[in-house]
Amino acid sequence: MPHTARRPRVSSGRGRAKSATAGPARPASARPRPQKPDDPYAALDAALTAAAASPPPAPTTFGALGLDDRLVSALEAAGIKEPFAIQARALPDALAGRDVLGRAQTGSGKTLAFGLPLLTRLAGSKEQRRERAPRGLVLVPTRELAEQVAGVLGPLGQRLGVRTTTVYGGVSIARQIDRVRNADIVVATPGRLIDLMERDACRLGNIEITVLDEADHMADLGFMPAVTRILDATPAGGQRLLFSATLDRGVGRLVTAYVRDPALHAVTPATDAVAASHLLLVLAHPDKVPVAAELASGPGRTLFFVRTKHGADRLAKQLSRAGVGASAIHGDRNQNQRQRALDAFTAGHPRVLVATDVAARGIHVDDVDLVVQFDPPKDHKDYLHRSGRTARAGATGMVVALADQAQVRELQKLHAAASVTADQHEVAPGHEVIREIAAAGVPVPPAPVLAPAAAVAAGSTAAPGRRRRAQVAQSRSTRPAEGRRPAEGRKPSESSGRRGKSERQEASTRRDGSGGQGSARHPGNASHAEAAGRTGPASRPTDDTRRSAGARRSGSASQSGAKASRSASAGRPRHRRAA
Repeated sequence: MPHTARRPRVSSGRGRAKSATAGPARPASARPRPQKPDDPYAALDAALTAAAASPPPAPTTFGALGLDDRLVSALEAAGIKEPFAIQARALPDALAGRDVLGRAQTGSGKTLAFGLPLLTRLAGSKEQRRERAPRGLVLVPTRELAEQVAGVLGPLGQRLGVRTTTVYGGVSIARQIDRVRNADIVVATPGRLIDLMERDACRLGNIEITVLDEADHMADLGFMPAVTRILDATPAGGQRLLFSATLDRGVGRLVTAYVRDPALHAVTPATDAVAASHLLLVLAHPDKVPVAAELASGPGRTLFFVRTKHGADRLAKQLSRAGVGASAIHGDRNQNQRQRALDAFTAGHPRVLVATDVAARGIHVDDVDLVVQFDPPKDHKDYLHRSGRTARAGATGMVVALADQAQVRELQKLHAAASVTADQHEVAPGHEVIREIAAAGVPVPPAPVLAPAAAVAAGSTAAPGRRRRAQVAQSRSTRPAEGRRPAEGRKPSESSGRRGKSERQEASTRRDGSGGQGSARHPGNASHAEAAGRTGPASRPTDDTRRSAGARRSGSASQSGAKASRSASAGRPRHRRAA
């Protein structure tokens, strides 16, 4: 019987009737549902949230917070007169020597929140500087962030006699060993610092203050084993300042294991800085690069973020082909390349930089007007870190996310998790919204035009090979041409750098000797010329004739050599072999 003709099965209801006649139903066994383990750091996280919700401190000054007068004057000279929210909250406890656990938005001024008490306490410490034994340590996840922190602490430390140096991979370790020898503060990435510890070039037994900046990002990069090894090498009674956006992925264990009774300080983005305006631009995938090029054509600095290293290089090339100068920065570039790209972007030439998420943590460039999230970030924390490159320390800025229809839902979830409200627009190249974004921003001053001599002088700071090439080019452009007639007096063939056939013949005649009498170098050439039937320049009109004559000359020379060898052998006595 075919399947369609089968008689449908009818439930007989036996099980139900049996259960009805068998008496009262037994109560179902109450199996305990597996409960999620309690977060051991939930209370600490809630305390940080409550600290962020607490009323902001009253307006004050750095001097009133107990900062060293030399630092106060240095900050005022840099235009920093009042502390930001995280600084006003954390400075009193940090200056008093307490451990601090802080949470603040990227770009909120937390570098000074831990850097100012670090400098002040080390300057007032009675401990003497020891060789290869720094007194302050700042751990950061990336090389760029290490340079940023050292760039802030270095000039301030000079006012107090406190030396700061950096330790990170990608550069010569020998130079870093020399610099660590007499440094008071070391700003380091975990991996390279362990390399120095294993070489006994950096000893952590004299550390008084340890700072962990962006500990959550170090956990993301897998640095937690290295961080714990470094903290174990520091004195247990030292002061520790830890700043992190979250307490997950091992950060909470660091807090409970190494931070003693910390003072909790946190700020929300709304109380720290004017939040950037956020836009979500929905477009077709083929329009993504043209829209990106139109956004990057504005007068201000624009920072693009992508997910992969290859994507960063590809987008930089695509923007350059579209007429927008751009450079890329990612983990495959060595430190010199990354630093040159950052310095050029800081100067505004080029105005566009393409970066990956790993490099995003260390980009500290003022006056970035536009951040474009070309590829969606991994999570809302990466979205906030990307967005934190603009609207820094009270400035304004704009964050634009590009998405096709398949990515809209993902970005909406990221906005909700990051507590960000973004206006959504469907756009195409030339759309009114894109033109408005491109027209906004503070124009970057044009690059200075250097004279040739000034350009060579500026190249003195470049690499030796490049500097030598610039000097040679400059000397060639300025020295007079020796043995040459002026360009205006030359024939057309001469001015173009090419010689005619008759001129080549004359040069050949001068080289071989006028009239076919031979040259000083080859006096025997005259006899060969006579044997060939040549009596002057007119008898050698073509290059082919010269080549054949040269072949005959070489043949004659070989014959002469053969005759000379025969005559020499004839002069020697011959010995007959005995029969």
